[in-house]
Amino acid sequence: MGQRPLDVLNESLNGPVIVKLKDGRVFRGELQGYDIHMNLVMDKTEEVAEGAVARNIGTVIVRGDNVVYISP
Repeated sequence: MGQRPLDVLNESLNGPVIVKLKDGRVFRGELQGYDIHMNLVMDKTEEVAEGAVARNIGTVIVRGDNVVYISP
């Protein structure tokens, strides 16, 4: 049986993830926490545009309904 999505997130805690949002922005950072709605807390977050770091953001909270995908 395959893993459930929240199991994959749990394995990614304190590790790097890439998150794409509905508005097209892409964030890369360390996943610090999440909940059942896939609200995310990320640290050392960077916004990535066209494959390069556009800006350093730091700690962010991303609302789960804005997330298109999360890649460990």
